Amino acid sequence: MSAWKHPPLMASETTAARLFDLDTRKFNRLVADGHFPQGVEIAPGVWRWDTEILKKIASGGGIDGWGQIDW
Repeated sequence: MSAWKHPPLMASETTAARLFDLDTRKFNRLVADGHFPQGVEIAPGVWRWDTEILKKIASGGGIDGWGQIDW
């Protein structure tokens, strides 16, 4: 059973890190290294990660459609 009655559409960095069983520092390092997408600033100083994209990453299909990767 999910911990949330209504799963979030967007996750804070702390929640995004927890979804992958990572501490926030490790999650931020993986974002900086390009293993996870950058968050989206939804309001000044408020950054969130799209949970649908995080689900795709977890299932191995996350790279398609990021639009942020420059090969």
